[in-house]
Amino acid sequence: MVNKYREELKDLKDMVQEQGVFAYGMLSLAMTALQDQDPELARQVHARRVELAERNLAIEEAALRLIALYQPMARDLRSIVCALRMNVALFRIGRYGKDIANLVEGLSEKPHIGNLMNLPHMADLVCAMIDDALKAYRTEDIVLIEGMSRRDDVVDDLRYAIFRESVTYMMEDPKNITRCMDYVMVARYLERCGDYACDIAEQVCYMVTGERVEVK
Repeated sequence: MVNKYREELKDLKDMVQEQGVFAYGMLSLAMTALQDQDPELARQVHARRVELAERNLAIEEAALRLIALYQPMARDLRSIVCALRMNVALFRIGRYGKDIANLVEGLSEKPHIGNLMNLPHMADLVCAMIDDALKAYRTEDIVLIEGMSRRDDVVDDLRYAIFRESVTYMMEDPKNITRCMDYVMVARYLERCGDYACDIAEQVCYMVTGERVEVK
C-alpha cells in the first residue's frame, strides 16, 4: 500500500511537470506565431486548448484521489496542495497562450507597428520566470525562485510602457487603434502569466519549506 501511494504521488508530480511544459509551450508558440505573423502556427496553439483542459482535469482527479484514499499529512499534503494550485496557474497560462494565438490572424495582414514594441522582450522575461518556477518545482531548489518579485516588477513596468507607446501610435494615426489595442491586450496577458509564475513560486516555497511567502 505504501509503495502504491508513493508511486501515485510521484505520478502526480510528473503530471504537473508535463502540464507545465505543455502550458509553457502554448505561450511560447503563441508569441512566436505573433512575431512571425504565422496564422497556421497560431491555429495549432488554439487546437491545444482541448488537451490542456483534459490534462487539467486529470491532475485534479489524481490529486483528489490521493487525498480521499490515503489522507496524507505534513509534507505529502503540502505537495498535493501545491499540485492542485499549480494546476490552476498552469491552465491559465496555457489559456493566455491560446488567447494570444487568437489575435494572430488579425495582426498578420500588415507589418507590426513599432516592431511589436517591447512585447518580445516582455515575453522572454515571463517565459524565463515560468521556466525557473517549473525547475524549482522539479528540483525543489527554491534558490531558483529568489528575486521573482523583482522580475515581476520589471514585467509590470513593461506592460505600462507598452500601453503608453500604444497610445502614442493611436494618437498619431487612428488606423493604428485596433492593432495597438491588441498589443495592449497581449501585454496584459503576459503580465498575468508573470503573476501566475509568482503564484507557482509561492506554492513551491510552501511545499518545500512549509512557510507561506508572498513573492509578488
